[in-house]
Amino acid sequence: MCSQECVDGIGTISNVSLRLLLFQKPGVNYCPPSSGKTKSPIGAAGNVTLGGLRQAVWSSGTVVNTATCTQLHKRAERVAAALLEKGRLNTGDHVALVYPPGIDLIITFYGCLYAGCVPVAVRPPHPQNLATTLPTVKMIVEVSKSVCILTTQAILKLFRSKEAAAAVDIKTWPTVIDTDDLPRRKPPQIYKAPTPEMLAYLDFSVSTTGILAGVKMSHEATSAMCRSIKLQCELYPSRQIAVCLDPYCGLGFALWCLCSVYSGHQSILVPPLELESNVSLWLSAVSQYKVRVTFCSYSVMEMCTKGLGAQTDALKAKGVNLSCVRTCMVVAEERPRIALTQSFSKLFKDLGLSLRAVSTTFGCRVNVAICLQGTSGPDPTTVFVDMRALRHDRVRLVERGSPHSLPLMESGKILPGVKVIITNPETKGPLGDSHLGEIWVSSPHNATGYYTVYGEESLHADHFNAQLSFGDTQTLWARTGYLGFLRRTELTDATGERHDALYVVGSLDETLELRGMRYHPIDIETSVLRSHKSIAECAVFTWTNLLVVVVELDGSEQEALDLVALVTNVVLEEHYLIVGVVVVVDPGVIPINSRGEKQRMHLRDGFLADQLDPIYVAYNM
Repeated sequence: MCSQECVDGIGTISNVSLRLLLFQKPGVNYCPPSSGKTKSPIGAAGNVTLGGLRQAVWSSGTVVNTATCTQLHKRAERVAAALLEKGRLNTGDHVALVYPPGIDLIITFYGCLYAGCVPVAVRPPHPQNLATTLPTVKMIVEVSKSVCILTTQAILKLFRSKEAAAAVDIKTWPTVIDTDDLPRRKPPQIYKAPTPEMLAYLDFSVSTTGILAGVKMSHEATSAMCRSIKLQCELYPSRQIAVCLDPYCGLGFALWCLCSVYSGHQSILVPPLELESNVSLWLSAVSQYKVRVTFCSYSVMEMCTKGLGAQTDALKAKGVNLSCVRTCMVVAEERPRIALTQSFSKLFKDLGLSLRAVSTTFGCRVNVAICLQGTSGPDPTTVFVDMRALRHDRVRLVERGSPHSLPLMESGKILPGVKVIITNPETKGPLGDSHLGEIWVSSPHNATGYYTVYGEESLHADHFNAQLSFGDTQTLWARTGYLGFLRRTELTDATGERHDALYVVGSLDETLELRGMRYHPIDIETSVLRSHKSIAECAVFTWTNLLVVVVELDGSEQEALDLVALVTNVVLEEHYLIVGVVVVVDPGVIPINSRGEKQRMHLRDGFLADQLDPIYVAYNM
């Protein structure tokens, strides 16, 4: 698995004491996000993944099946044997894992490591929308240079369907192996990486700016990441954590597939899709197993806030109690959403959730785990900055309630072994506390580099080996591409040391350069959302030199015309900007990824291609 230390541990999985539970609704099979009513089978719904005990759990929390860790180890051996015999793969070959969230994804991941192959997790195609989702799968398989695909029988049928043939050239797929019914065979030997620098797996994701990239994670970096998370969150073998995240990239993948095996704790895995049919599933699981540490995404938190707002009394009557939760961390690659986290905390306070429990994490492609709140650190701090100064890349702290004040919450505590510095993205020089700059990070668990950046290779050449132009010019840093600032706090952690608080302001690639100043989309969008109750969502971007505002109307179409004046006025009054185009669309048009982050560049592409099907468009040329 990770480094020689972890490879040895995984090689004897039956000796690891842990449990992983996968919560799913009884009798409901998996279908990718945004699915319709038709479900595609997963095999045994509700199987629990990897651990000293494997348990299948229904949404009621009833255990319906158990299995020893030895059996799980044997399943990974079967996958490794199939790769070597059927796939005839060599050490270092890349293998795409196309699975729904569940046991198969995790087992095949370790099966690849047993065989000496490099796994690449890929989100499965949407059975109701193959024309759009299958080409993405095909592109990742091709860009990652995978020579084999492991998947289920159901997904294999999708690959061979007439609809798939109309979307991609199915004859160009590499070898595809169905792992549902593999023979009971063992590989000749379990592969162990000869050096820690060897490639462990590839982490592919699409950024909010629409760039597909895969980063390389070595055994050494993977081991260091698991170790840092274990120390920060105190993940002892007796500890239980609940994870409600997609398992295909970033920290979600690490928490789903890696950390439990490394630390030996019990993980309760809740696929976010399951909340669409049972929105209380995650919180019920947390309550039932008295979980102290839990992870979720903003989309999960928003789903619970909206779907359970009027059901807290009913949940309380059912015995749901969240007083056990010490830390609830939102996994994100963006500025903390203070309004949402506060709403979530206040809503579930009656169920025992501490107002101090909710915090955020920060990570990105170059390092998926830069900040985690952990269990022993001080509470995250919130500061107020002058929004006008921020537009000039200056950080000026003001009192709460001051004119033009903007609240910013700390993005968790910096992990052990991680060094962070704020730099000028153009001169690459270090900046002081009063400046906004790019966040650079140096850490043993930095990714080792891009495997590929689809179509943007030259723009990211120095992301993993950047050096300061003056000061400490020897250290190699990774550039996160996010703007923020550091602030020394008076608070101390459990060791008695003061800590630096990191405040993430926004993505450098998504900032808007207007009138010689730097604007952050979320600030303008927040103002627009406040302007009218019928605006369900909002996103902004620039087109040539014009500011484009797209708003989703949750009301009658007669209100569309009224929104234009409200939007233009609030942006002018609060940000001194003239809106060039206002586009009013139906709810759901603004694309949002699985982490709940807006895909503004995809929206911009749809606008330029005239694909938004707007209710109303107003131009102020």
